[in-house]
Amino acid sequence: MFGKTVNRELRTKNHLLALESSCDETAAAVCSLDGTLRAGRVASQVEIHRQYGGVVPEVASRNHILHVRPLVEAVLNDAGITLRDVAAFAATSGPGLVSSLLIGTSMAKALAVAEGKPFLAINHMEGHLLSPFMGGNGPVRPCVALIVSGGHTMLVRVHDVGRYELLGRTRDDAAGEAFDKVAKMLGLPYPGGPEIDKLAANGDPAAFAFPRSFLDGRSLEFSFSGLKTAVLYERPRLDLTREQTLADVCASVQAAIVEVLVEKLVLAARKARLDLAAVSGGVSCNRGLRAALQARCTREGIGLLLAEPALCTDNAGMIAFAAVQRFQRGHTSPLEADVDPNLPLA
Repeated sequence: MFGKTVNRELRTKNHLLALESSCDETAAAVCSLDGTLRAGRVASQVEIHRQYGGVVPEVASRNHILHVRPLVEAVLNDAGITLRDVAAFAATSGPGLVSSLLIGTSMAKALAVAEGKPFLAINHMEGHLLSPFMGGNGPVRPCVALIVSGGHTMLVRVHDVGRYELLGRTRDDAAGEAFDKVAKMLGLPYPGGPEIDKLAANGDPAAFAFPRSFLDGRSLEFSFSGLKTAVLYERPRLDLTREQTLADVCASVQAAIVEVLVEKLVLAARKARLDLAAVSGGVSCNRGLRAALQARCTREGIGLLLAEPALCTDNAGMIAFAAVQRFQRGHTSPLEADVDPNLPLA
């Protein structure tokens, strides 16, 4: 049975259950319809994919199948509700891996049909985009947002829920992808971003003059392939058996990426004449980036909302929150809605 038995007076049908399975993390969450996260769980596959040095789609989808039902049962129990208390079901419909997306959406649609409740197909990037407004930071309001993750780096102007304007994006590698590829060159374990962040704390960010692309004060586009190539050319001259050398390289790489991200966000806020910035995505967990953003936004008089670390990486809490915003505005999705691995945000 889904969910534990609760008193009848607690069954108010004011909750939304969401699933996230866009890549290699299976996640489920329950949000109340006021946007409060009631319960959320993630079944990570990091250890499974680490042996391959990256995500294997078929392996990811197989593990989603194993985890999705137990996770739904767990979050219902954590929230103290049953399926009868859920007003709507949601799932990530893209972007992501098709075989992974199908698991979460199929489960959410099945629950919606079984319970006779609405279904909402949610854009994974909208989940990230709105996640800084969770935890008492709402309501969602106009801002310039930076989404920075393993697969995406983009600047978005938020007018309102569902009204987004793409200001700039990466021309090649995303920031998280650059972190991971550089980490692989340096012999660091997968995922490489957190490893670089950890080692950078003891390194000299000025030890290597790695490139900062499009940092001309005009463009809101990003490019990190040049940084990756620069490290590749420098690699044969490095003695990575020396801990300090490795730390210096990591610190210099991180400094190059962080400077571009911070400068572009501030530039976007100036151009849009907005005094609020929101930052989300897995790379926003990077301690160097968070510190630089806070310092620079304070100097510029820009309010800064950073998604909580637990909501930065792939999770269903952000999908549930985005779905609640949509649901409260009367939006639902047809059960025939298909997944889209390249689903655009705006």
